Amino acid sequence: MVKIYKTEDNVISELQNHEEGSWINMVAPSLEECVDISEQFNIDIDDLRAALDDEESSRIDLEDTYTLILVDIPSAEMRNNRHSYTTIPLGIILLEGTIITVCAEETAVLKIFVEQRVREFSTKKQMRFTYQILYNTCIVYQSLLRNIDRKRTEIEERINETTQDVDLVDLHELESNLVYFATSLRANSMVLDRLTRYAKLRQYPEDRELLDDVIIENKQAIEMTQIYHDIINGTRELMSAVINNRLNNVMKYLAAITIVMSIPTIISGLYGMNVVPEGMPFANSYWGFAIVCIITLVASIIALIILKRRKML
Repeated sequence: MVKIYKTEDNVISELQNHEEGSWINMVAPSLEECVDISEQFNIDIDDLRAALDDEESSRIDLEDTYTLILVDIPSAEMRNNRHSYTTIPLGIILLEGTIITVCAEETAVLKIFVEQRVREFSTKKQMRFTYQILYNTCIVYQSLLRNIDRKRTEIEERINETTQDVDLVDLHELESNLVYFATSLRANSMVLDRLTRYAKLRQYPEDRELLDDVIIENKQAIEMTQIYHDIINGTRELMSAVINNRLNNVMKYLAAITIVMSIPTIISGLYGMNVVPEGMPFANSYWGFAIVCIITLVASIIALIILKRRKML
């Protein structure tokens, strides 16, 4: 899908044909659409389709007639029947009088511009538009990172009640999300660093200030990722400790029950031996069976009291 937008007096409108100062937004474009745009603007087809490859890494390519900026942006997906996050490439191609964005799916990073929720947004100011895209990318990263931490908090609150295997799996999924984010944010950081050193890219002073803000927000997102990753590791260790402690309590309880149950077992075993009745206490008494049962009950109660005082029950 290829759509063309242009801003006039801070109002964005969709065009049918390309005009000077417009923005071409390509979302999951077909091969035919890529070929048309490639031939129309003299862009290498491989550079145009680079953002459609999930394995492409963030980079900047300076060509004679255009500049390719490739960064990773966050994206939602279903993984293991769970709502998870990953990263996908976003290509930004700067030409003389035109900016082209290429992405494999519709993303909130660009949707905010179409819905005109960004102040001082103009398709004619290419570098400012590019930095606004990168800034919004960092904001979306931070928002999803807070969602990840919120889910971790919900899992942690359930530790005192009940801990299930699904909680451990959910923690693993959250940690996987953070690994994807950390890798992509570090790669984006290298791209931002190069943007500060390329003199070929025309930048105004206010654009440089916006780039500095993008670098700060990206560093903050990296720090948030590291902090949340450490917290998740601590939460997983806490869950493991809680599960082990509960298992120890169960084993201790079962051991105590075994000790108590062994008393009547031993007594009944002794009285079940094939010996003469004269040698067995209460064997010839009419109340012998009742007396033995009472002694067994009393011994079991004494054992329970002792175990309880030793906090084994």
